[in-house]
Amino acid sequence: MTIQHKNLASGRWQELSLTEQMANVGSEISRAVHWHNIDKKLYEAAIARALELLDFTIQDSRWHTRLKELVRVRELICDAVFGDKAYKTSLKDLDKYFLSFAFAARIRK
Repeated sequence: MTIQHKNLASGRWQELSLTEQMANVGSEISRAVHWHNIDKKLYEAAIARALELLDFTIQDSRWHTRLKELVRVRELICDAVFGDKAYKTSLKDLDKYFLSFAFAARIRK
């Protein structure tokens, strides 16, 4: 798999707070929601970027105490997109979840 966010992968991601990281993941989820029924290619690219950013967050050692929550969020995204909807969560639900991080990140700036 090709890394989409090379600058972030090279260390920039670790300069962001957890709130900022999650807000960035959420922006990709929001893009996916927007493109879902409009352009399949752009939709799939947004999902791939969201999962990549979330993987960077999961790998960030600062959040080892939050690992269970982060991995569960990844599981919910994958279930909403690829799974059998076991959690009955949609991308729109996840968009709402991530929106709170965007608000919090904006307040802190």
